[in-house]
Amino acid sequence: MTTTLLILLGVAIYSILYFSYGRFLEKKVLEASKDRLTPAHKLRDDVDFVPANKYVLFGHHFASIAGAGPILGPVFALVWGWLPTILWIWLGNAFIGAVHDYVSLMSSVRYDGKSIQWIAGKLIRKRTGYLFSLFILFALILVVAAFASVIAKIFTAKPATASAYVITIIEAVILGYLMYKRQINFKLASVLAIIFLIISVVLSFYIPIKLSYQVWLVIFLFYIIIASSLPVWVLLQPRDYLNAWLLLAGLVLGGLSLVIINKFFVAPAFTTFSPPLIAGQPTPLWPAIVLIVACGSLSGFHSLVASGTTSKQLSSEEEGLFIGYGAMFTEGFLSTLVVASLAAYAPIIIKGLSMSPQEFSQAYIKAMKASGGPVGVFSKAYAHAAHEAFSFLSVKAVAVFAAMWVASFAMTTLDTTNRLARYVFVEILEPFKDTLGKLYNILSNRWVASLVPALFGIWLAWSKAYTVIWPAFSGANQMLASIALLTIAAYVTRVLRKRAWYITYPAYILWVTVTIALIWYLVKIVPVFGVKNPTQATALGIMTLVMILLNFVLMYDYLKGKKDKVIENV
Repeated sequence: MTTTLLILLGVAIYSILYFSYGRFLEKKVLEASKDRLTPAHKLRDDVDFVPANKYVLFGHHFASIAGAGPILGPVFALVWGWLPTILWIWLGNAFIGAVHDYVSLMSSVRYDGKSIQWIAGKLIRKRTGYLFSLFILFALILVVAAFASVIAKIFTAKPATASAYVITIIEAVILGYLMYKRQINFKLASVLAIIFLIISVVLSFYIPIKLSYQVWLVIFLFYIIIASSLPVWVLLQPRDYLNAWLLLAGLVLGGLSLVIINKFFVAPAFTTFSPPLIAGQPTPLWPAIVLIVACGSLSGFHSLVASGTTSKQLSSEEEGLFIGYGAMFTEGFLSTLVVASLAAYAPIIIKGLSMSPQEFSQAYIKAMKASGGPVGVFSKAYAHAAHEAFSFLSVKAVAVFAAMWVASFAMTTLDTTNRLARYVFVEILEPFKDTLGKLYNILSNRWVASLVPALFGIWLAWSKAYTVIWPAFSGANQMLASIALLTIAAYVTRVLRKRAWYITYPAYILWVTVTIALIWYLVKIVPVFGVKNPTQATALGIMTLVMILLNFVLMYDYLKGKKDKVIENV
């Protein structure tokens, strides 16, 4: 296999599926119409409900759902070999990920921007929605922990990346003011966005910000509380539009580089079934791959973004396919680039590569640690590919660009997650509104509600154990995907009155796989983590156990629900 062949195969698969399966969902199942008013117009409040240009919204949606996930997952998963990794990415994208994201978005749009858990409560059982909210809150706290830990490591290892991101935040606020208050021309805003990105990368080399891991976590705590409480036009939309250009540049440069060099893969297609990946323990390919390759293949978190922020900004139903379905495929293509880069440039990562597939796994894990983690591994391989294709590009400069790329999307996911957690926290408090009285008003305040998940997530990240936190987040994330799939299947069958076997069957397969994976994680990994971090391991173990129990109750509710129940169309 060569880099060229893998990239072209990926492009072909995604293009064919978008214009066949995607159009089928849009035209035949959801019957999207530009004449149906979306919540962004119907409920506009200029805080959460704000119509956005479809390219701006694509940038927000992609940056929020992707984070570091489509890069970190494949980097970790290469310990099993590049073949199982790419197969799980493509199969997950085709049969679960893109369908899950698009229908979650559109069902939320049809219910005035309501969350996926609210929809579950309406279509399945009332308690289902409430228990789903509890499950989601735990999952979101784990997202905050996982991404805060990853980004703090990036910023500590690569100070220039930290300064580039800080500069970008300042630029985003300026761009937001010009776009939404001064109403500047969209084309001019696009030119400014590109100039701003170039400035941030160039300046980062001259003013690197050198801070410790823990100091960065404290900064993140305050940042995500502020960012998740501000109106979306102030920071979220303009920053994510900047990220959209960063995405485009990264994908074009990476894709062209890998096609041009046409390099043969050096990493083995398959290594061993159980390499010592998570906490140094033997990690079986099945079912554990769902704990490692998360966002690049499929992700329940995407349904929270789709129904939490994106559905409140979608200007027209006809733009839903491009944003919901297209963003998932874009994320899958990014993961494809990662697999191709690592498989071709394994000798750059592992010096003097000449070993059996079984030996490769252990050497690769050691090389990840030596390179500053998975982001260091990816940025190194990506930079060498770009330099080999375009010799005028400096390996050092491209490596900083790649790390900034990962950090920018991860930070976007971080504060978007906290915004979603704020929504969920308030939803959980809603039934106790009368009982709590004035305390409810305090706890439901957007600043206070943002503090709770941020504080718990940052506390979990304090241990630096990202290799343990990451699979916990992924397990919760993929379990969330299976429940969200069942919810949208209920929407398709009970509201749209269409068949939905193409949603329910993948949901069942995913549910079984992730349930077994989480039980394995609870029994095998949490006790090992507890030797050095007993308090945090206990918290992680309790959260995992509660999620497993909630997961069984949610499945029971779905199976025992009134299957013949038909809900009025919306």
